[in-house]
Amino acid sequence: MTLGGKSVTLTAPSGTFSADGLDKGTRILLDSTPPTPANGVFVDVGCGWGPIALSLAIASPEARVYAIDVNERARAATHANATSQGLANVIVSSPDDFPVNTAIDLIWSNPPIRIGKAALHELLHTWLNRLSESGEAWLVVAKQLGSDSLQKWLNDGGAGEFRCERVSTDKGYRILRVTRR
Repeated sequence: MTLGGKSVTLTAPSGTFSADGLDKGTRILLDSTPPTPANGVFVDVGCGWGPIALSLAIASPEARVYAIDVNERARAATHANATSQGLANVIVSSPDDFPVNTAIDLIWSNPPIRIGKAALHELLHTWLNRLSESGEAWLVVAKQLGSDSLQKWLNDGGAGEFRCERVSTDKGYRILRVTRR
């Protein structure tokens, strides 16, 4: 597969999201986002086996890229994949181990929608509120899984003072860009 313009071979073990390969939503996110800044603190929330985090790390080798997941197997796979690609700028972490006072410049995520609305709202509230003043988040959410209601919730202040715009729609997925108001 190609990530960040580089051909890579990765491992996607069972017990992780989309273990049979790169899912459609993630591919759409990777193909729809603008070029990343040269450096900063980037976060992939719900990293799975790491395709988003690795794309960020390849595209911006001077950035610190945090790959966050609650699933230990996913974190181990992301670490192994980053190591196999020589990506020393990827830091794999559980949510609880992320440095508390670290401002995030960029979040890219195919968020775990199926954890339920309340848990998803809590997750987004936590991570979006860690964005720096000029930080932004890019999310991919399937229309059938509530992208439009999520956009409304974000614009109505559900996660805080954020603005959420739909940047594009492709194959039933919405690309949402979230910034501070």
